[in-house]
Amino acid sequence: MTYRIKHSRNKQQGFTLLEVLIALLVLSIGLLGLAALQTTGLRSNQMATMRTLATQIVYDMTDRMRANPGGLTTATQQYVIATNETPADPPVIRADSDLTEWRTQVVRLPGGLGRITQSAGPPVTHVITVFWDEERKGATLEGADGNCPPADNAELRCLQLTM
Repeated sequence: MTYRIKHSRNKQQGFTLLEVLIALLVLSIGLLGLAALQTTGLRSNQMATMRTLATQIVYDMTDRMRANPGGLTTATQQYVIATNETPADPPVIRADSDLTEWRTQVVRLPGGLGRITQSAGPPVTHVITVFWDEERKGATLEGADGNCPPADNAELRCLQLTM
């Protein structure tokens, strides 16, 4: 007696195609997640770069002010040329040059704004503040309260150092 075994291949047709479609679906969801992660990473890296640049700008100005104490004036309450000093005075000329270079650095930040103020004292302190539009939405200081840190709904970021 001979037994014949029939193999039915018709039942398995198309099953491989279904497996491939499911694998492609899983792969595409994974790639979309990876793309979102990459975008978030780039945005965070850009924000960190802006904060690092702001920190460097603020500390650069404090170093310039410490290196040129003759440029600090109480008459204008800012690190600028005092009206009662002659332009030939080297500390005043250096202070004007420092301020111009500092402003050039501040505008490298998106929407960058800077402010240097001096307290009436005693002791006399200087507050250096840098604002920037971290999310590049076109935010300006007019929309903010001008304080650092800004109000919760403000779109500007800031860094402030008191020396």
